[in-house]
Amino acid sequence: MIASGIITQLRIGRPQVLPGHNRLSAYRRQPVSGPVVVHELGLDGDQVGNTRVHGGPEKAVYAYPLSGYAGWRAEFPAIADRFEPGAMGENLVVDGLDEASLCLGDVIRCGTATLQIAQIREPCSTFAAALGTARVVKAMTRSGRCGWYLRVLDGGTIAPGDGHDVIERPNPDWPIARFSPIAAGKAGRHEELVELIALPGLSAYWRAKLAKRLADQQRALP
Repeated sequence: MIASGIITQLRIGRPQVLPGHNRLSAYRRQPVSGPVVVHELGLDGDQVGNTRVHGGPEKAVYAYPLSGYAGWRAEFPAIADRFEPGAMGENLVVDGLDEASLCLGDVIRCGTATLQIAQIREPCSTFAAALGTARVVKAMTRSGRCGWYLRVLDGGTIAPGDGHDVIERPNPDWPIARFSPIAAGKAGRHEELVELIALPGLSAYWRAKLAKRLADQQRALP
């Protein structure tokens, strides 16, 4: 085993209206105590409100590190009580692993299911509405406390207390923490973009987005 964590909470949600947000969202996911079946589109019973930007095979399951909440509470002390597990809208609360210790493309064993890190989470207006301030959007981009989206390679069941164990690591040079500033447009050398576009396991969305950025760079060359 390459790296190991524990799923301390498993959470699912159904669309409801968030205060200050005029669209339905399943952001406020609730913890469940027993095993849940996971398949290509996510956990049984878990729904999304806006299927245009949320859900799908490459955002089937969203995981967030338990350790990440300390940084949010320190940065926003006036609303520190809002930053508890579930505040990110995550499906899995993971202890023992974070954006620095996990890599893009990592293959993860959870219960009887096999998942793969496909991409990072990008903050949106729903995130701002749920936390009650738009300031958290820039803060997530700046800090890289983003969590990770997983695709489902092999379905199975996942339960609280199961491991979140890295069993394969095709991209050891690409921890999530290295990718986050590139995703935010704050970094990214030509050779890094070329490497990322061909990176095993990276989502098609990010391949296309980075390919466009690379093309833009090339057009700007004298």
